[in-house]
Amino acid sequence: MINFITRYFTSLWAFITSPFRALWRVICRIFPPREFTVMDTPRGNVYTFQQSSFWRFTKFCGKIGLIVWATWSTYVFIYHRPMLQRRTQELEETRALHARQMTDLQVYLEKYNELTRNLNVIDDKILNAEDLTDSQKEELMNSRLKTWGELDFLRTRLTEMFTTEDYSPEYTKISELSAEFELTRAENESLKKRNSQMMESMQQIITADTQIVDMVSKLATENIDALRDNIKGITSTIASLGLTQNKLINNANKFSNPLVGAAFSPIEFDKDMDPKYQKLADDLELWNGLTKLNTMLPLGAPVEKVRVTSNFGTREDPFTGEPKRHRGIDFAGTIGTELMAVAPGRVVSAGERVGYGTTVEIDHGLGFTTLYAHLSQILVTRGDWVRPGTVIGLAGSTGRSTGPHLHYEIRYKGVPFDPAKFVKE
Repeated sequence: MINFITRYFTSLWAFITSPFRALWRVICRIFPPREFTVMDTPRGNVYTFQQSSFWRFTKFCGKIGLIVWATWSTYVFIYHRPMLQRRTQELEETRALHARQMTDLQVYLEKYNELTRNLNVIDDKILNAEDLTDSQKEELMNSRLKTWGELDFLRTRLTEMFTTEDYSPEYTKISELSAEFELTRAENESLKKRNSQMMESMQQIITADTQIVDMVSKLATENIDALRDNIKGITSTIASLGLTQNKLINNANKFSNPLVGAAFSPIEFDKDMDPKYQKLADDLELWNGLTKLNTMLPLGAPVEKVRVTSNFGTREDPFTGEPKRHRGIDFAGTIGTELMAVAPGRVVSAGERVGYGTTVEIDHGLGFTTLYAHLSQILVTRGDWVRPGTVIGLAGSTGRSTGPHLHYEIRYKGVPFDPAKFVKE
C-alpha cells in the first residue's frame, strides 16, 4: 500500500485529496473560466471581467437549490397542506366525539346512581316492611325488575359506546327531544299571546272601521242630498234634452280635463265582504259624480247684475216686427260691462259670427257649451282654459243688435235650449 502511494502520489495528503481534485477538474471542464467585455460607450473605455470556474459553479448550485426549494414548496402546498387540513379536521371530529362520549358517560353515570338508589330503596322496603299486602309486594317486585332492566340497558349502551363508532345514545336523544319540546312549548305560548294581542287589535280595528264607514257614509249621504238639491231646479230642463241625472253623473265620472280633474275609477269589492263597503263605494262614486256635475254644468248668470230683457222662445223681431224664435236670453248692460264664464271650460271660438257679431263660445264638457254674443271686446283667445268668474269679454252692440246688451246661449250638442232655469240656479 505504501509502495503504491509513494509510486503514484507525492505524499499522503496528495493521496487523500486526489478524489476532490479529480472532482474539481470535472467541474472545471463543465464550468470553464469565462471572460466578458463591457464597453463604456460615452467614455470609450473597455473593461474586461473574468468569471472563475468556482464562481460559475457556485451560481449553478444556487440556481439548482432555488429550483429544488420551489419544487418542494409547491409539492408541500399542493399535497401536504390538504392532507394536513384533513388530519386537523379528523382531530377536531375526534375531539368532538370524545367530548360527546364524556357527556353521554356523565348522563349514564347519573342515571346509574339514580337507578341504584331506587333499587336499594325497593330492597329495603321488601326486606323491612312486614305489613305489605300481596299486591304491594307484587308492585315492588315489578319495580325492582324494571329497575334491573334499566341497569342492564345502561350496561348494553356503555358497551356500544366504546365498541361502536356510530352509536346514538338514547338518553341524549331524549334530552334533546325534551329541550326541543320545551322550546316549542315556549314558542307556542308566545304565539298564543301574540295571537290574543292581534285579536284585540283586530277588534279595535273593526270597531274603528265601523265608526269610520258609518261616519263617511253619513257625510256622503248628506253631501249627496245637498248636491242633488243644487241641480233639482234643472231636472225638467235636463229631461227635455233626453237626459237623466244618473246618465249625467256617469258621464261626469268618466270625464277629465285639467280644471275638473281625472276620471273616477269605480271601486268594486268582493261579494263575500260586508255589503256596507260596496254601498259606501257606490255612494262615493255618486258623490264624486254629483260634485263634478255641479262644477261642470253652466249654472248661474254671466253678469253681476242680472236684468233679463228678452227670454228664450218666439218673440217679435226688433228689426222686421215679425214673430221669430229667439235662441237665448238677453241681459241688459252698458258697453264695457264685464262678462264672466259661469263654469270651467275651454274657449272653442273667439271672433266674428254672422248676426251675432263679436262672440266667444266655451265648451264645458258633457256636450254643454255657452255662447256670448254682441261683445265689444274679447279678452280670451281660442284654446284658453277658463275658470268660473273669469272675465272673457266686455258687453257691446256688435252684429245684429239694437243696443248694448249680452245675448247668452246654452247649447247641448250644438243645439240651443232655454237657459232660464240654469241662470236662476
